[in-house]
Amino acid sequence: MELLLALNIKLFNPYEVDNTALKIVMIPFTGFSQGKYFNGEIIGTGVDTQKIYNNGNSHYSARYMLAGTDYTNTQCKIFIENNGTSLDSCIPTIVTDSIALSSWQNAALFSTIEPSKDGIIVKIYKN
Repeated sequence: MELLLALNIKLFNPYEVDNTALKIVMIPFTGFSQGKYFNGEIIGTGVDTQKIYNNGNSHYSARYMLAGTDYTNTQCKIFIENNGTSLDSCIPTIVTDSIALSSWQNAALFSTIEPSKDGIIVKIYKN
């Protein structure tokens, strides 16, 4: 496995709605990535949406876009959608306009999430 991106995420106050079948939690966030392949910042605000069903099932989905430079020092953008049924089993999908990073769009990826001083760190790996 190879680390592609490490994202330092700062979380903001969540928004919630809860009914008899489902609780929705939306957590806005911002952040940046510094690493071997890409350096940049989240454009605007990303959002993590958590669907927590009363039967115990859940679904997590985070969507955000970064702007920065790839390892060839070319300006580019990366869109990430990270989906899963638990925080330790999320699968990211990447879309980018970077020619150098284009192989990430078809790669088998997975992510991990760990706490940090200001929020969380999301690490995206290629299998």
